[in-house]
Amino acid sequence: MRIVSLLPAATDVIAELGLVEHLVGRTHECDWPAEVEGVPVVTSTGIDQNTLSSREINSTVHHGSSLYGLDADLLNDLEPDVILTQDLCDVCAISYRKVTDTVRMMDVGPKVLSLEPSTLDEVLDCLRTVGDVLGVDSTDKIAALRHRIENIEQQTRNLAHPRVAAIEWLDPVWPAGHWVPEQIAAAGGIPLIAGKGEHTRPITWQTVHDAKPNIALLMPCGFPVERTLQELPDQPLPETWVLDGPSYFNRPGPRVVRGIEVLAHVLHGIGETPSQHEARKLEPWI
Repeated sequence: MRIVSLLPAATDVIAELGLVEHLVGRTHECDWPAEVEGVPVVTSTGIDQNTLSSREINSTVHHGSSLYGLDADLLNDLEPDVILTQDLCDVCAISYRKVTDTVRMMDVGPKVLSLEPSTLDEVLDCLRTVGDVLGVDSTDKIAALRHRIENIEQQTRNLAHPRVAAIEWLDPVWPAGHWVPEQIAAAGGIPLIAGKGEHTRPITWQTVHDAKPNIALLMPCGFPVERTLQELPDQPLPETWVLDGPSYFNRPGPRVVRGIEVLAHVLHGIGETPSQHEARKLEPWI
């Protein structure tokens, strides 16, 4: 089986299923696990997140610029049996339409599987979907992930639940929706601003303040902790944590479960202390 992943979360799924050795192509953003480093890269982008501000990146994204390029010749040469992609967000990964248009021109006829989860259950179900297509039993993997979630829920159930505002983009302010509110709730918090499965829209900082959070979580899409620290909001926020968005919150892959465990420590001091690359507490403005 020859697999090309055009979605970082799908690469996470492949890794969880123990199929990295079958991965013959990946995106430029697929950075986990370390074994994928030598896998050919079939996508590219003209956006440099290290030099552009959040406002500049947002302007580029939402004003018609092509975010991702796809090397059709390389993709064809790799002769994949299965291509994993998505149709949920053209900002998060290469568009489903571009993928299908490219596949129609290829010499080979791979199966294109689109993963579009918007809730925590759907994220975990992606393991079953991919496993079924690739002939791998995912039952034990899914059960182990659910057990970890249930373990955190049991530990936090009877604790005081803080009010939590999760921010997925800084300028403009964009609340974290989809599965993130469920991650917060599972970790013993009360999610504000966005609900389960919600595809959110930009809001104002005043909306964040009006929600009266006890804790603010900054988890910009695609930004590791170190990048977010370069562009912190000049806002009077309460207890604030900067989190590794792409590893544990932005991507709908199995590592969202680690995200719940990180949040359990952030909100309640439960479990293993996150590394500085996973979560970092800031000094409050107020």
